Formats: sequence, C-alpha cells, structure tokens
Amino acid sequence: MLVQKSYQYELIPNGEQVRKLKQFCGCCRFVFNRGLEEVKKYYESTGHFLNYAQLTALLPKWKQDADWLKDCHSQVLQQSMKNLSQALMNFSAGRANFPRFKAKGRKDSCRFPQSVKSDQNNNRIYLPKIGWVRYRNSRETIGTIKNVAVFFKCGKWYVSIQTEYEQEKPVHSGGDIGIDMGIVRFATLSDGRYFEPINAFHSLKGRLAKLQKRLKRKIKGSSNWKKLVAKIGKLHHRIANIRKNFLHQISNTISKNYATVYIEDLKVGNMSKSAKGTVGNPGKNIRQKSGLNRAILDQAWYEFRRQLEYKLRWHGGQLILVSPQYTSQCCPACGHTSKENRTTQALFACVQCGYTENADVVGAMNVLQRGRALLSAAG
Repeated sequence: MLVQKSYQYELIPNGEQVRKLKQFCGCCRFVFNRGLEEVKKYYESTGHFLNYAQLTALLPKWKQDADWLKDCHSQVLQQSMKNLSQALMNFSAGRANFPRFKAKGRKDSCRFPQSVKSDQNNNRIYLPKIGWVRYRNSRETIGTIKNVAVFFKCGKWYVSIQTEYEQEKPVHSGGDIGIDMGIVRFATLSDGRYFEPINAFHSLKGRLAKLQKRLKRKIKGSSNWKKLVAKIGKLHHRIANIRKNFLHQISNTISKNYATVYIEDLKVGNMSKSAKGTVGNPGKNIRQKSGLNRAILDQAWYEFRRQLEYKLRWHGGQLILVSPQYTSQCCPACGHTSKENRTTQALFACVQCGYTENADVVGAMNVLQRGRALLSAAG
C-alpha cells in the first residue's frame, strides 16, 4: 500500500536566503504571467491552448531577454509552467475557472521537484541554489521526499514536504458508526456521544469587525493601511488554524476507533446559498439565513469529511456517504417518516409509536441504518 503524506514546517531563513526566496517566487510569478499571456495570444489565433511542452520551450528565450531568470533554478520555472498547464486542463474539464494573472505579494510560492535533501537531526533542509535552510522541526518526516513547496504566508516562510512510502495494508479492528453533522452539535454519533463545535470565526468575529472598521478610515496604500491589512490577515490565519486543529483532533479520534464510518453526503454549497432573491422575487428572512450561512461555513463540514476519508484509509477503514434526506424525520424504531415527528429543533418524538430521543442522535442512527443497507446491497 502506497501512502502519501505532507509535512509542513515553519522556515527560519537568514537575510540572504529570504532575498533568494523572494527572487525565486518573483521569477515563478513572472513566467506564469508571461506564459498566461502567450496562451491567450495563441488561443486567439488558433482556438487551442499551449500544452506543457510548448510552454517550457519558451523558457530559454525568456532567459535571454531577462538575465535575472538564470539566477532561479530551471526546474522551479518548469514547475511554474506545469502549474499553468494543469490550471488550463482544469478549466477545459470544467473543474475550475480560467487562470488569472498572479499579483505581487499574494500567495507567493515556488516548488522544488528534485535535488532536495533533508537533515532532520540538525533541523535543516537543502534547497537548490539557496542552500541549507533551518526550520522548526515539530515532528519526524517519514518516507522518501518527492517534492518540496515553499510559500510565504502572514509574514512567515513555510515549507511543505511531500513524501511517500510503502506499508502493508492495515486491518482495522473497530466497529461501525453513523455521524450526523450539525451546528449546535458539530458531530453526533449514533451511540449517543457528540462533539461540541469550536465556532472559530464566531468567537473572533468581534475583533475582526473592529479591525475592518479601522481599515476603512485609513488611506489605501499607506503604511498604516498595509500594517492593518497584515494584522487582519494574521487574524484570519489564526481563525483557520483554530478550525483546522479542531477538525484534526475530531477526525483522528473517530478514524482510530471505528473501521467503517457512515456520514451524510451534504451539499454545503446549496445549503449556504443566499436568500436575497431577485428584484421581482425577493427572498424572505434574509438576515436569519445570512447568519445560518455563516454558521454552516464556520463548521467546515466538507474539510472534516475529507480529513476523515484519508485518515480512515491510512488505518484500513472506509468512509461511506449516505443520502441525508429525512434522516431527522424518520423514526429508527418503526420507520415512520413525518415532519410532525420533530416539532422542536432538539427533540424527536414519533407520532406513531411514541419513540423519543434527541433529534441529532436519531439522525445519526438513521445514517447508520442506511449505510449498513448500502454496504450489504453492494455485497
């Protein structure tokens, strides 16, 4: 079984290394933007996009026009062309929008596909044409290094190391469980246990609103405006880290204890659509729906599902998606489905057999039953 993992660390570069990293990111941004410009010109004349081989064939000529491109590692520039080619393929397949020009200082990054060495004992990593760079070693890197990405975020440099290694396919000894996702309770298990939500954005939205209000009074482009933009970016980064840490803790706990997990196949995009409507057909309860949308997006249900899926695969388990229709209105005891079964948000009371239970627990039990039925039908 081939296992692929990614390890992220904070880099501690010196002044000269920071200058080189910025130069590498600038070169990648330059060739990406110039390649995108050539793609647009070629498409206007032929109706087709340039492929990866055609894009990389342009690099030698660009290096003659701009000597400073020679200071950057060739494979780093080729990787930038590969990213552009992949973006065009995603656009052609309908998976993404057309690629846009990269702006300076926004999501600066570069990738080293080869010639990278790691010295974990001395907490340093070798990057071609940059040298040995120290990093904060928080955990051991396992496997063979396939490629390394360096990026700048919120005033700090980070390195993401992608590795892979072979291991025997593990056999999970745990049972199965159904999960009902919610807002009051983040995740409710079919055995009655549940996890409280972290609500990372909700807890810090007051501080964020104050900073954004102060930003409106600043002159755009001034030094104070730039400082405040950086401060807001750091706060957004902190919110994302709190949420990510919470999701990793919950997904680790579930994936280690259960071999088969059944979860609702929620369409978060449809659930969080605006209720504003149109001029001819205005929406209702817009303010309440807006608050509900923020709460739904703050939970990050899809990210939790993504983490749970690959962690279960690592432990030899599996994740099965179940239709979420009527899971909170169907009685798990007699099978009667009616909206009258759930007259309140928290309590489920079957009007036919009298069965009562917490509504989220009932939803998780129905997810478990449907998942088992799907698994038995699949053979």
